[in-house]
Amino acid sequence: MDTELPTAAAEAVLPSSSLFLPVVVSTAVAMLLGTVAYLYGPYWGVRKVPGPPTVPLLGHIPLMAKYGPDVFSVLAKRYGPIFRFHLGRQPLVIIADPELCREVGIKKFKHFPNRSIPSPIASSPLHQKGLFFTRDTRWSIMRNTILSVYQPSYLASLIPTMQSYIEAATQNLLPTSEDDVVFSNLSLQLATDVIGQAAFGVDFGLSKPQQQQQDKTIGNDDDVTNFINQHIYSTTQLKMDLSGSVSIILGLLLPVLQEPVRQLLKRIPGTMDRRVENVNVDISSRLDKIVAKRTNEENRGSSKDFLSLILKAKETQSEEVARTVFAPDYVSAVTYEHLLAGSATTSFTLSSALYLVAGHPEVEKKLVAEIDAFGPRDVLPTANDLQHKFPYLDQASLSVVKESLRYYLVSPLVARETSSEVEIGGYRLPKGTWVWLAPGVLAKDPKNFPEPEKFRPERFDLNGDEEKQRHPYAFIPFGIGPRACIGQKFSIQEIKLSLIHLYRNYVFRHSPNMEKPLELEYGIVLNFKHGVKLRVTKRT
Repeated sequence: MDTELPTAAAEAVLPSSSLFLPVVVSTAVAMLLGTVAYLYGPYWGVRKVPGPPTVPLLGHIPLMAKYGPDVFSVLAKRYGPIFRFHLGRQPLVIIADPELCREVGIKKFKHFPNRSIPSPIASSPLHQKGLFFTRDTRWSIMRNTILSVYQPSYLASLIPTMQSYIEAATQNLLPTSEDDVVFSNLSLQLATDVIGQAAFGVDFGLSKPQQQQQDKTIGNDDDVTNFINQHIYSTTQLKMDLSGSVSIILGLLLPVLQEPVRQLLKRIPGTMDRRVENVNVDISSRLDKIVAKRTNEENRGSSKDFLSLILKAKETQSEEVARTVFAPDYVSAVTYEHLLAGSATTSFTLSSALYLVAGHPEVEKKLVAEIDAFGPRDVLPTANDLQHKFPYLDQASLSVVKESLRYYLVSPLVARETSSEVEIGGYRLPKGTWVWLAPGVLAKDPKNFPEPEKFRPERFDLNGDEEKQRHPYAFIPFGIGPRACIGQKFSIQEIKLSLIHLYRNYVFRHSPNMEKPLELEYGIVLNFKHGVKLRVTKRT
């Protein structure tokens, strides 16, 4: 009997062993199907929209490496005005037709009230809390409050402040025939100073030849420089390719892992995620101190900076709205958003304008003649003058500035997300679809702009046939509809004042040390890879 026990025990084990293999197989199959569903689920809802073959996990990111910012124009020529582009796992439905852009941005806005949040922003809570990426009711309340600040009288009151920084910045120009001026750096200092004063009521002093007393909320000169460097670093790390931090890359490839990995890596010294986290925490801390200080100021009502006006507007809201929508961290974020939007984008466009005009003497001649005809160099244009007395600079629609914006569009894509199922261009798009408008494609489409590779401000002449025949939404550099940039008039005013002052006193030529054509970096906004280098000549 004893010899039979092992055999009986073995037989008792066999049934459970025979069940083990099916369980393993079933689990493996379920995991495989789950992985396939996760990776290809977003694609399935938009599979009927045309697009190029994808690379597993990478999607169409290799095409971005091959073509750069022109990738969407290349694909629009091949697949038409509505096509798929996979940013890693995430499919985008790209809209490259002005009428379809109007449909998404205006006619069917209720189906597209929010912006989709791409991987770089998902990894940065600081950037998510501003007006740009807030959603639904919070966005609506914030937008309406901020719009109440941007009245024409407020913008007109900023002209002397803008002019003082512009004059200070140009003192840093040392005209010689052999020295380069990296104008993209100078314009960033200028734009940061202007928006720092307008948004925070803080004098960063970056444009001044000799630094003056700084606002003690920021600190001394070294602290100011550190703050600005952190701001630039935080912004330039928001990459839309595989050169960002590990968490951003995972957000493109496997979004479910992005936040857990970011939480892990931000605790590991030496990682890019750790550096970005430390920078963002420090920026947030500085901003919170500024907000707290301004909140406690007794005479805040007399201040005209954006932060003071927002805090004043907050006081008119209900207690619930003031506590939730305008909590201190959101006020800090929306104020910082003004620093970001008002410095990087304005600087890029001003540098683009000088670079383009410097390469087109016939444009420069017309521009200088018009500016000189306005009056003596020490006469400051008013808001009314800027609108009506510079027809070539403005032509009621910003000929030189508009053409510069068209040629180097700082925001070539505009993100949206469907809040419900909707039909666009003959395709049914499910809820949660990322739909991105492509103003960069529209701006380089010969159907909208004949000879798009040429810099011709006259194409925006309101009396010209080209302007009359163009679709009204073929040019949307500031977005479209209720989600359009609310600071566009602020930016245009600063750019026009800068160009008037610069060409009253100087002319510019390309440096032989600058690459041609200009190389660009593709992130949340476009940027110059190596800067804009110019030679400066003082006018007599």
